[in-house]
Amino acid sequence: MTDLTRRSLVKAGTALGAAAALTGPALLDWAKVWAQNAQWKPEKGAKLSMLRWKYFVKEEDDAFVKLIDAYSKATGVPVEISRESYEDVQPKASVAANTGTGPDLFWGLYSLPHLFPQKCLDVTDVADYLGKAHGGWVDSAIKYGKNGNKWIAIPICYSGALMNYRLEASKKAGFSKFPTKTDEFLEYAKAMKAQGTPGGFALGHASGDGNTWIHWCLWAQGGQVVDKDDKVIINSPETVKALEYAKTLYGYMIPGTASWNDASNNKAFLAKEIFWTNNGISIYVAAKNNAKDIAEDMDHAYFPVGPVGKPTELHLMYPILAMKYTKYPQACKSLMAFMLDAKNFNPWIESAKGYLTHCLNEYDSNPIWTADPKNTVFRDVAKRSLTAGGLGSVGEKAATAISDFVVLDMFANFCTGREDAKGAIAGAERQLKRIYR
Repeated sequence: MTDLTRRSLVKAGTALGAAAALTGPALLDWAKVWAQNAQWKPEKGAKLSMLRWKYFVKEEDDAFVKLIDAYSKATGVPVEISRESYEDVQPKASVAANTGTGPDLFWGLYSLPHLFPQKCLDVTDVADYLGKAHGGWVDSAIKYGKNGNKWIAIPICYSGALMNYRLEASKKAGFSKFPTKTDEFLEYAKAMKAQGTPGGFALGHASGDGNTWIHWCLWAQGGQVVDKDDKVIINSPETVKALEYAKTLYGYMIPGTASWNDASNNKAFLAKEIFWTNNGISIYVAAKNNAKDIAEDMDHAYFPVGPVGKPTELHLMYPILAMKYTKYPQACKSLMAFMLDAKNFNPWIESAKGYLTHCLNEYDSNPIWTADPKNTVFRDVAKRSLTAGGLGSVGEKAATAISDFVVLDMFANFCTGREDAKGAIAGAERQLKRIYR
């Protein structure tokens, strides 16, 4: 395939189909042609290092390694990949931003780039190229990627934070489908606990699972951290209602959730200790591999809608940023563009088995979303998701508030009885006013 031209590759790719996966020599030959025609040419002698979040679906990481290997062979740019938990990527990125030394690229969570927007490489050209090439960006991804008129990160994907629940236990409790309203969800949780099949949400410092459900709960009852002008409005009757709702729900959960991290509910669900929780699709993937009885007896659903009358979901955004201090900005940009090219991204998200959801509209048609009906609800999480700032901006202040677990700690303090509602809200309000001053 050494005589392949860009035109012949495009023609061949069309014949293969939108989500067909190139493998082996074909993948490498395609990558070489891509590199020859790419807008961004890596600097001579370039070498990159990336710190990314630790995978929850091994097949996703395996496909990612193949993608990176193809990039390195095609461009001659070695890429060293390190992996850390959600919680550890942010502090290491902050240290690197402050000291001007560390990995070239950080692939983290939520508003990570907005913790230090002035230290991020301007990648507007990459974002504009990808948006035009792949059907445009979803609205929430644009908010996460841009700082003012400049893109400071590329939104790679989301991980949908949805309800995971057991079917037979739910039917036994009197629910033929998962509740769609918050009042009904309380009745569901109560009935599930009464028959010995309780559930649980993380109330510890779980960057993903903890933050997603407590923000859903706050917003579902009409509470907000800030208004559209970033004025702190957490001290409200709606916040009190959200706390009271959460405490009632907490009473129907399995004991110990106040110390849970992002891995705890996965383990508890697969150990048949809980029968409902919020999570990505990783529980289902693990069950299909190692606990087929659970996989057959579980499904996924959107979070119930509260009194506000509309979805109030917060899904996990994974943006990738390059630091300004990198010696190889063009190599960073070329790698970002390569990751989201259809010939790479389609097979990659298929390998993730629904754990990763796209931010570019073209990928709605990936067959992973229809291959298994239990995957389908994850397809649209990027379109449904609110951002970490709620009504306010998604900038540095919102990033700080969510990375410091301000709202999560408020809920945990009230649900566990460490504070009454007034005290829990007052503590959060003080922290937020310092952040948003």
